[in-house]
Amino acid sequence: MRIAVFGAGGPTGRRLVEQALLAGHEVTAVTRRPHRYAAQDGLTVTDADATDADAVDAVVAGSDAVLSALGVPPGRRPVSLYSVSAGHMTAAMARHGVKRLITVSSSVLDPHWRPSGAFFFNHVLDPYVNRVIARTAHDDMRRMESLIRGTELDWTFARPSGLFDHPRPTHHVVDENSADGVFTARADLAAAMLRELTDEQYVRRALGVVTTEVRPSIPRLIRDAAAKGK
Repeated sequence: MRIAVFGAGGPTGRRLVEQALLAGHEVTAVTRRPHRYAAQDGLTVTDADATDADAVDAVVAGSDAVLSALGVPPGRRPVSLYSVSAGHMTAAMARHGVKRLITVSSSVLDPHWRPSGAFFFNHVLDPYVNRVIARTAHDDMRRMESLIRGTELDWTFARPSGLFDHPRPTHHVVDENSADGVFTARADLAAAMLRELTDEQYVRRALGVVTTEVRPSIPRLIRDAAAKGK
């Protein structure tokens, strides 16, 4: 399958590209940092701005599916990347007859998401990081989801919990809307998105993904979030 991966220069996007190539897909990696990729079979790297309609159109043309791992560091400034890029992607997909779209969103967008047995997360980490530092990003994710829901595309929203780095896919669980858990390894998120690309179990639905095998350092996550929010 010919896949366009937006946000390929970010930590989740790199996992997506890596795993997609291993699975035998042809990948166009869309990134503003093309120097991060070495030449390899099946990979095309393009320096394109996801907020540029013409650049997005050129990438989408000829693709079988579009995966987006675009993201912004948490902060209190206004965010429009998610909704603006989604508008360009969906318009280009409609023009070129590309139906399949999987885009990273967040479990925070499920109003019923409240991980069980996670007192510290529910009462300290989530209110501080998700509801304050990352509020503007999540507001724009809501605009993105609303825009995509209004299309005729075969979309899926991949909703992780707190993202952290891990070198390989591990045991993880998925569920509709959101999954019961606090953290998601980016490698597991990528694996779930690629599995959904072929299995199509959550078409026109949201897919929650949480990691069950490994956990990140919570103090480190708090420090990183606070530093990025400044």
